Amino acid sequence: MTRFLFVLLFVTATIFSQQKIETKKVLSTLSKHGITIQDDYAWLENTSNKEVADWVTLQNNFSEEKLSELAKNYNFSFKIKDYDYLSTNGLPGKKGKYFYNTYRVDKNKPSVLYYRESLNDLGKPLVDPFDVYKDANVVLSGYYPSKNSKYLAFKISPNGSDRQEIKFKDFANKKYLDDVLTDIKFSNVAWNDDKGVFYKKNSNKEFFAKDSTYQLYYHKIGDIQSKDQLVFDTSNTKSNFSFFTKQNKLFIVETSEDETTKNYYYSTIENESFQFKNFIKDDKSNLELLNIINDKFYFSDEKYSWGNISYFDINNRTENTVLIPQVYSHLLVGATFLENYIICKYDNMGKYYMSIYDYTGKFIRKFEAPHNMDFQIRFYDEKTNELFVTFYSYTISSLNYKLNITTGANDIYFNDFIQPKPTLFPFNYFETKTITYKSRDNKDIPIVIIHKKGIELNGNNPTLLRAYGGFGSVSSPNYDTGLLHFLEKGGVYAFAKVRGGGEKGKNWHKEGKGLKKINSINDFVDAAEFLIREKYTNPNKLAINGGSHGGLVVGAAMTQRPDLFKVVISEMGRLDMATLDKYTSGIHHFDEYGNPNNKEEFQSLISYSPYHTIKEDINYPTCLIITSENDDRVPPFQSYKFAARLQNRTAQKNPIYLKVNKTAGHSGNISSYEKRVKQQSEFYSFIWEYLNN
Repeated sequence: MTRFLFVLLFVTATIFSQQKIETKKVLSTLSKHGITIQDDYAWLENTSNKEVADWVTLQNNFSEEKLSELAKNYNFSFKIKDYDYLSTNGLPGKKGKYFYNTYRVDKNKPSVLYYRESLNDLGKPLVDPFDVYKDANVVLSGYYPSKNSKYLAFKISPNGSDRQEIKFKDFANKKYLDDVLTDIKFSNVAWNDDKGVFYKKNSNKEFFAKDSTYQLYYHKIGDIQSKDQLVFDTSNTKSNFSFFTKQNKLFIVETSEDETTKNYYYSTIENESFQFKNFIKDDKSNLELLNIINDKFYFSDEKYSWGNISYFDINNRTENTVLIPQVYSHLLVGATFLENYIICKYDNMGKYYMSIYDYTGKFIRKFEAPHNMDFQIRFYDEKTNELFVTFYSYTISSLNYKLNITTGANDIYFNDFIQPKPTLFPFNYFETKTITYKSRDNKDIPIVIIHKKGIELNGNNPTLLRAYGGFGSVSSPNYDTGLLHFLEKGGVYAFAKVRGGGEKGKNWHKEGKGLKKINSINDFVDAAEFLIREKYTNPNKLAINGGSHGGLVVGAAMTQRPDLFKVVISEMGRLDMATLDKYTSGIHHFDEYGNPNNKEEFQSLISYSPYHTIKEDINYPTCLIITSENDDRVPPFQSYKFAARLQNRTAQKNPIYLKVNKTAGHSGNISSYEKRVKQQSEFYSFIWEYLNN
């Protein structure tokens, strides 16, 4: 009996000490605007230091042991694979001559890009990243056929980071070209006919240094990269820019460093000599460019928060013409421009539909999505005047339809290689609703709530609450087989469309950015209180999760109201707002968060910064803090510091786990199917364990 008691005490002590991983403090301070902040874990920012690497390994070993144990205890991995196998696939997308899909050919290797010459062909492999790199960690991150589909340019992330490479393949002989473009960051690929491509090049010397992607180059097929022509350079002004080619012109949209003005340029590109015309100068109206066709500039106007389509002539901007007015309270999510039609996609409180217009603004037809599903237009067949569309939702996998613009016919689509499958669950098996709750300042905040139909909402349901809430981003359903099993087991899922996102138009974003960023966090806390008040759950049954900007939201919500949550999972979270201007892409986001070089904005940043609002005397909820070692968008050491400070306090009794994905970036472990399944099953197993024990 005595020996058993000794063993029990030893095991308990070991577990306790593991949960309280000791991290040394090195006295360090940050001073700005007469404000001094103590930062005892700044030494963890030096990721090349062996001591930091050893610390990460220790944290990972502890977390991996726990996550592996939980994944074995529950059947999420088995169910995810089973549900994936039984789920349907979407239609291929059409770019130029061909149809494209990616497939997981080997579950332990990256996806392979396939193409079809016609929709009813068997797909043929075109780009196999493993073939090219002999590395299972590479990720195909984009592909771009040339104008006549003579060549395919494709982007590869060798280690998951945003710093990528561009390679090429010849369609005729199916051979990879020798051309290799490196140091590509935050860049699309735009073709000049079949002759060459435009791309943005990064000049950072240090991996996590503040971003320096300020140069646009032109590469001629067959040349080596050192011969590429510098086309546009903002190194002196530090302004950001985007670019695209259209109808033999190169367009550039330049945003000033302080994000207050935009300049629009174009140059003809046929002779590969670039002379830019600045056709809109120092614009402060924050136009949302939608397309440029035949020198008409189509845009959504900031004056109409829900989204409209207007245009003007780029050679004579004397007046704007409103072509398609806004539909109040119906959000214009996007517009697809075809030769004869403009297709507007709308979201009305979770009910998606498309309205089709001609170029005079005349309304042609409306198609509503079935079962309140979201959709993607995959391609248009001009011979039959049919749109091929894939519908999907949180709980229903792909439904493929063809919609006839002329007749209004809508038919589900199958062929020899896109075969019908029975639905995984009946369409009414889960209940999905979009409703609103009141924020503390009396705003109506939309929230999506999903649960199995007929379950008792008695305040005791394990619940997962998520949000993003930044950059005017519009959230949309994401079919997730791990979530399906969570719901099937009796879980409740909620997504709060807090201010800072774009779900209620442009003003919704304005009300949650800059000095008003706290609204995003407050709205999220108010969502938790709403779910508890309405008997969906209680604080011992509530988990919260967000990634990137969403990681900031959940981290700040936890430090503001730790009493509301049982489990917190932050993924790639921006958790240290005081160093926003010091690393990677933070310098491009002053408009969203605030500029730390401005005193009022710096005070605002640190007032909600999760790392800086941790209190010494609080036992915070159980945390799983996830990051990736090659995340050069939100540096991993923000999560390191956050985890270290949470762990290293005597008041902390609940475990704090830090998981660092190896050879991965901002998107996490997605290079292979097995890694993705492991990531999902650990996530849901962790939540299920701590919400039910």
